Amino acid sequence: MIDGVESWLTLPDVAERLGTDVGQVRRLVQDGALVALRHPDGIRRVPERFLVQADGAWRTVPTLPGTLVLLADAGFSDEEAVRWLFSPDPTLTPVGWPDGAVPAPIDLLAAGQKTEVRRRAQALGF
Repeated sequence: MIDGVESWLTLPDVAERLGTDVGQVRRLVQDGALVALRHPDGIRRVPERFLVQADGAWRTVPTLPGTLVLLADAGFSDEEAVRWLFSPDPTLTPVGWPDGAVPAPIDLLAAGQKTEVRRRAQALGF
């Protein structure tokens, strides 16, 4: 569906990973903390990489909600935001990244390097 997104989770799958119920996952989507896109089969799914495992538990990428807000403020639809987050950007220069590797913004967010990603997201609105 979107280049770079290797796997998707249904809302019940996200709920299971997070140890919560589907209603809470729907609230995360409504509040903009997660993005769920409707696939051709009509089922809404979340990119699996929006979740990370830390200390043996799953959670959303901590810096994702704020970044999604910035992208929405810049006029991005949910699909455009996901596409941007998963598009490799050779101009990103993450600290400690392997030479020659081209990260996508989601890679940096998952690694805890939000500053440059947010700067770029904010600039998109101007």
